[in-house]
Amino acid sequence: MAVPKKRTSISKKKIHKNIWKKKAYWVVLKAFSLAKSLSTGNSKFFLYDK
Repeated sequence: MAVPKKRTSISKKKIHKNIWKKKAYWVVLKAFSLAKSLSTGNSKFFLYDK
């Protein structure tokens, strides 16, 4: 039988959201850094055909 879940508090929601945003921020920063290094030609760890 299905049992309704307890409601998540607002503070808990904010904590989960902030963790998700922080992870997304670091992923975007890393991707931007890689794109920058590829465009300038300073990439050392990423191999690609020109």
